[in-house]
Amino acid sequence: MSGKVNLALFASGNGTNVQAIINAVATGQLEANLCAVVCDEPDAPVIARAKQASIDCLVLSPHDCASRNEWETQLLAFVQERQADLLVLAGFMRIVSHILLDAYPDRIINIHPSLLPNFPGRHGIQDAYDAGVSETGVTIHYVNEAIDSGKIIYQESLAIDPSWNIEELETHIHAIEHRIYPKILQQLIQNLKQQEGSH
Repeated sequence: MSGKVNLALFASGNGTNVQAIINAVATGQLEANLCAVVCDEPDAPVIARAKQASIDCLVLSPHDCASRNEWETQLLAFVQERQADLLVLAGFMRIVSHILLDAYPDRIINIHPSLLPNFPGRHGIQDAYDAGVSETGVTIHYVNEAIDSGKIIYQESLAIDPSWNIEELETHIHAIEHRIYPKILQQLIQNLKQQEGSH
């Protein structure tokens, strides 16, 4: 892995974390090549972000395939054709199965808007808010077959101001996500290169 590491970004929605990664690559904070964006929602705003950044984008819903396995096999073929080294889930609302996990062991990363193992699942911010906890945060972790339970790479906590409404909490959580995801990805890439170099 002498050149830049190839990242494939997976997203289902607005793509603000994808944008933060695109910006970090553009400014040199993240030394990577963005080789693909994969999206499972045909109307997601992240598709326009990928096009604007001239990144190859696959838009494919599981509903468009005969089976979930066929869907994931097509995703795998797309990222492998583009020689992705790491798969980066950035607001991707699907569980990945053994098809991607076996092809990319310890190479699939996710970001989650809570301090795991607390508040897993797709409503991490809302669940923390509803529970009335005094702190929450953001977790970056490796992906396994269970929901939000892979090995934790990095966490950052956030004290919740009791006066915040849910939108204010979301704004603070997203700000942490956009700051730490490119930074931690850069550290992972440096570790990968060192491992490759020592073999």
